[in-house]
Amino acid sequence: MVSFLKEIAIELGEPSAILVISAHWEEKQATITSNSQPGIIHDYYGFPAAAYEIQYAAPGNPALANEIYTLLTAHGIPAKLDEQRGFDHGMFIPLKLMFPQARIPCVQLSLLNSMNPRIHIALGKAIAALRNRNILIVGSGMSFHNLKAFFSDMIDGRRENEAFDDWLIETCTDPSILPEVREQRLIEWEKAPFARFCHPREEHLLPLHVCYGIACADTPTAQTVFNGEIMGRKVTSFLW
Repeated sequence: MVSFLKEIAIELGEPSAILVISAHWEEKQATITSNSQPGIIHDYYGFPAAAYEIQYAAPGNPALANEIYTLLTAHGIPAKLDEQRGFDHGMFIPLKLMFPQARIPCVQLSLLNSMNPRIHIALGKAIAALRNRNILIVGSGMSFHNLKAFFSDMIDGRRENEAFDDWLIETCTDPSILPEVREQRLIEWEKAPFARFCHPREEHLLPLHVCYGIACADTPTAQTVFNGEIMGRKVTSFLW
């Protein structure tokens, strides 16, 4: 995964700004970081001391934050700006690997705590105009996120993991799937094989829904750019 993140950054080139939709931020309404110099939040526990010394001093981008706010509200999606919140590890961990110089302005957009997949796709559609610019949009979550399965020797779950992973790859990348069918599959993701085993709670899946919403009008079919194991579990990354 580390090698993939470093290599994909080279392949994509350097953007003028980065928007991250992180699994680690939920709000009642869509919320955007708007501080010009946000700090970072070490929002994890139980790790070695060095994990709490990590810094990523990327600047914010208030102008982009305001643009996202305007796009969301223009599409009838309630939104707010947050000048206080820093960047969580769903943002600074991947970006520290991808762009270690931390010189590219960054903004984070929250998930909605309703966890409604249809609304998260609509959230993406509302800000799809950002794709016309040199802005990298990162859905930072995980295609498999069952922590008990990760850390328990008593739970195998490989069959379940691989079945859901196969379904997700097919859903996002198969060009024979009609766009309206693809969208409905993502909305009804709980019907996928072993969906709730792989995502007991869906916050790590929904950043994908936002990214799909952003891309679906002009690039409905994604590419699989990473498919490997992390802690013995199959995980996949997609690029639109």
